[in-house]
Amino acid sequence: MAKYKVCVYAISKNEEKFVLRWFNSVCEADEIYVLDTGSTDNTVKLLKDLGVKVTTEEIKPWRFDVARNKSLNLVGDDTDICVCLDLDEVLEKGWREKLEKNWGSGVTRARYNYNWSFDEYGKPSVNFYIEKIHARHNYKWTHPVHEVLTYVGKDNEKFITIPDLTVNHYPDVSKPRSSYLPLLELSVEEDPQDDRNMHYLGREYMYYGKWNECIDTLIKHLNLKSAVWKDERAASMRFISRAYINLGRYEEAKMWLTKAIDEAPYLRDAYVEMAMLQLKLENYVEAEKYCQRALNITNHENTYINEPFSWDHTIYDILSVSLFYQKEYDKSLYYSNEALKISPNNERLKENNNLIKNFTLETQERE
Repeated sequence: MAKYKVCVYAISKNEEKFVLRWFNSVCEADEIYVLDTGSTDNTVKLLKDLGVKVTTEEIKPWRFDVARNKSLNLVGDDTDICVCLDLDEVLEKGWREKLEKNWGSGVTRARYNYNWSFDEYGKPSVNFYIEKIHARHNYKWTHPVHEVLTYVGKDNEKFITIPDLTVNHYPDVSKPRSSYLPLLELSVEEDPQDDRNMHYLGREYMYYGKWNECIDTLIKHLNLKSAVWKDERAASMRFISRAYINLGRYEEAKMWLTKAIDEAPYLRDAYVEMAMLQLKLENYVEAEKYCQRALNITNHENTYINEPFSWDHTIYDILSVSLFYQKEYDKSLYYSNEALKISPNNERLKENNNLIKNFTLETQERE
């Protein structure tokens, strides 16, 4: 197996609670570099005590791409493989052996498994491939936020995929994301034809409850010639529907969910959101129908677009409620039990389950 010089690089700010866990996951590297951008806690001291090469520099005005590029510039030119890993991320043990085993002549970049979030039982709920392991040269980071590793070489990139190399993400939910919206607006201003950032900006407006801006921006995304990835297009349509629901315009919401289903019929998400809407509108037969259509899809696509609620207890919960109101009590209880198998500690599901059981028994006694 070939021997390569492997370096890890990162940016940090007030990450003291993650330092030791992060270091233990990256210590297989030959060298570790961190650009600290203004920590006021013990992040820098802890990193240096562990032997990490730390440089401090405040980035004003703040941009993620500038910070990433400065951290990459810390890595020596003689490095073969660069691994970009944030301090709230953890590489699973044995990653270096897997990386060197798969890396070969001419390879410039690696795809690998990324668990972005976990459910309450520790099972990955959003999982996809990412590509932040790369050759030292001919790469730079672009965009102020949701930054992208961009190849700038003359020859073609050569990718490898390492499915059993895994990074787990454990975000600090206490950190604000208030900088994201203005940075996304700046990103779209700098490159209005970038479909990815247009989608992200529309999604961010949705997070902020800016419903009209969300709708307008996501329609712009759908009209871009480069917006061809059906999964993301369907997500934009679903987010438009959510905005219309919050505006109380349910027919338009249903229209956009229908568009999302037609755009990516192989994904569960739009069916489930349609079932949620039909349940909200007390259209129980329709809610049941869309849940059953969702259950017919058994392939879980490996993409960040997937919604956790499409693969947790939600479908069975909706079916249970819908069937209860259709007076299909045995079926309702069956799906309630299925929901509890997935989320046995969910108090609302347990209460519903008991209610359905009691109601079913009372109904049988009256009969």
